[in-house]
Amino acid sequence: MPLGFYIIMAAQFFSALADNALLIIAIAMLRDMAAPSEYEPLLKLFFTVSYVALAAFVGAFADSMPKWRVMLISNTIKIGGCLMLFLGTHPLFAYAVIGLGAAAYSPAKYGILTEYLPHRLLVVANGWIEGLTVAAIIVGTVVGGIMIRGDVSTWLMGLGLPGVGSAFGAAVLMVGTLYLVAAIFNMYIPDTGVDHKPLKSNPLYLLHDFNHCLRLLWRDKLGQISLAVTTLFWGAGATLQFIVIKWAEHNLGMNLSQASMLQGVVALGVATGSVLAARYITLRRAVNVIPLGIAMGLGVMTMVGVTEAWIAMVLMVIVGGLAGFFVVPMNALLQHRGHILMGAGHSIAVQNFNENLSILVMTGTYALLIVLGLSINTVIVMFGLFVAGTMLLVKRRHDANQREFDNVALLEDRLH
Repeated sequence: MPLGFYIIMAAQFFSALADNALLIIAIAMLRDMAAPSEYEPLLKLFFTVSYVALAAFVGAFADSMPKWRVMLISNTIKIGGCLMLFLGTHPLFAYAVIGLGAAAYSPAKYGILTEYLPHRLLVVANGWIEGLTVAAIIVGTVVGGIMIRGDVSTWLMGLGLPGVGSAFGAAVLMVGTLYLVAAIFNMYIPDTGVDHKPLKSNPLYLLHDFNHCLRLLWRDKLGQISLAVTTLFWGAGATLQFIVIKWAEHNLGMNLSQASMLQGVVALGVATGSVLAARYITLRRAVNVIPLGIAMGLGVMTMVGVTEAWIAMVLMVIVGGLAGFFVVPMNALLQHRGHILMGAGHSIAVQNFNENLSILVMTGTYALLIVLGLSINTVIVMFGLFVAGTMLLVKRRHDANQREFDNVALLEDRLH
């Protein structure tokens, strides 16, 4: 990989690291405010609403200028949301602004891969970006969990940081420096030299163009399968974040700080699966990993019988490993088809729209189930059955497509 690729990865790592650390801090702030328990999954809903509401515009924005500049602007918006949290804005609204920056950031960070690298390197590049993103989740949740501990809060307050009036303020300020580090890396990302489309000023044109791209990708025989898999994965993954916290508190007797560490164990499994997929799966073999999604759903259901911490950790690594191994090849396949059909930025915007609409629906449904008073074990069983059943339907659809025409045979079959 060229040096510029590693700079892109570093910028993504530190930005995602700060996002995930702030999620744990925001949950702790809500609990300190005695907010209703359903507000916690609503954090993710407020974060992702921009991905859906602005999907028609962020893709065109990402394709209108060099990707490094888009990433820098988006990261600056995240810094603004972090500052709002520091100044005492309600966590839901501050995290929504951070989500606005993330929505604009995503088409650029993924789109630059298809501009900067040849198609044969897309799977391994996705292994890198997913592995590092998950590493950011691991470190971010751990950092967030550490920041809210009583002894660490006391130490942070003792530093005498300027303008800091509370332990949460000190924690947010420390995490905010990670966004600044990401911004520095953004400025050193190379220009790919790809021609850029001027941003249209007519919003109706952008909506029409986005709708065309959306329909184009869903009609593509390979695009629809990879889009369905990644859409389900990200919706399920976001919901699983909150399920794991609730399950760890209910079944394992852990507090929020300890439960956030268990989230990191899930992410460790995803990182391992991502690395193995990048090492052994070619673009042509990407669709062969779909059955692992069914296995992941069934594996989640076994959580209800676990009461020992070490067994929980092993199970979380296995579930995460299955998830990482099947999502990385499908991401690469989706980017490949999207780049061919409509261009990098537009393709990622369509992907983000579907994936984050899934996050909105699934986390919103989870919040509703909590309001209705369902036990966490009942929610876990329903969640696992839904994931396994949906992945089975996707596999059957792909088999039907292949009987019409063997599209998979047209894909490259080289690892590097």
